[in-house]
Order: sequence, then structure tokens, then C-alpha cells
Amino acid sequence: MNMPPWIYLASQSPRRSQLLQQLDMAHELLLPGSDEDAEALEAALPDEAPVDYVQRVTRLKLEAAVQRHARRDLPPAAILCADTTVALDAAILGKPQDEGDAARMLARLSGQMHQVFTAVAVAWGDRRWTALSVSQVQFAALTPQQIAAYVASGEPMGKAGAYGIQGRAAAFIAHIEGSYSGIMGLPLFETAQLLRSAGVLKT
Repeated sequence: MNMPPWIYLASQSPRRSQLLQQLDMAHELLLPGSDEDAEALEAALPDEAPVDYVQRVTRLKLEAAVQRHARRDLPPAAILCADTTVALDAAILGKPQDEGDAARMLARLSGQMHQVFTAVAVAWGDRRWTALSVSQVQFAALTPQQIAAYVASGEPMGKAGAYGIQGRAAAFIAHIEGSYSGIMGLPLFETAQLLRSAGVLKT
């Protein structure tokens, strides 16, 4: 069966869609329907390490997308899924539940070095390819006023660790080691490698 020159992206993140465009990778969104509890897949297990968590959740999201594709009887194509987790020491900092939660996360990150894990997975038929990007991010010390203003902007909501490196939070980041696109949510180097292995990306 020939591989079509496009893929499904099983992610609601507009940043991942934008990053795929940088690879000139045509894609269609394959999003959960109202009959799916997508948030339930993101629940952490007791004492689960962040690196184990992000890879497990990505695998679960990919298999849910594969089943979604089959239920909807869609044209065949490879399916890509990713998940990003921010970790401070062994603590997983997920998406903030509200503004207060976002402010607490940012206060914890203030002046600290933390890790960002992004796992990527591709499915084509019965085959699976996976990759992991690990980056270090050093936050400057933030004042309460800076945190309050950033939270009021609305940008922290819906983002792991309550910040987006590609937005206003870039002014808080003193140093990174690793993948800028991985911190955004889709590491382009690793993603390109997976798509080449799957036979989708030719260049």
C-alpha cells in the first residue's frame, strides 16, 4: 500500500500544526469527538516519573487516534501524535486548572532549571515509531508582578508548565539546552526522523 504524501495530526495544539508546516508536511487534524474523554488519558499514575509519563500518555493518545481513524472510516494515512510534559525535579507540571494554579506553577519555576520532555509517536498500519526529546530550561527569577501580568494575559492556560516559550514567556527564559521546537511541543529533528522512517517524509 502506497504511503500518501500527507498525514493525520492527532493534536489540538496549533503550535504542532505550525511546526509541521515548517517541515512542509501536509496534514489533516484527527481530533477527539464528544464521545471521547481525552483528558482522562493524561492522568498520571502514582509516583510516575515524568519521562515515563510523557511516553505512556503519547502511546495512549496514538492508539486512541488509531481507533478513532478506524471508527470514522477515513482514508488511510500515517498518524502522528505528541505530548509535552514540564518537570521540576520529579514533579510533573501539567496544564494549569485555573489562573491560581498557573501562578503557583510559575512561582515554582521562577529562578529554577526545569526539564521539558516531548514524546512523539507515528502509526502506519500495524507499525509504530517513537522518539523522545529532552530539554533543559532555565527561568529567570520572576517578580509577583511579572507572574500576575503573564497570567492575566491568558497565555499560560492550556500549556504544560503554564507557559509558552514562543510567546511572552520568552522574556523569562535565560537559557535552554536541547530542542526549541521540542519545548514548543513538537521536536522537528526527531519528528522528521520518524516520518522518514515511516516513509512519509522524503527529504
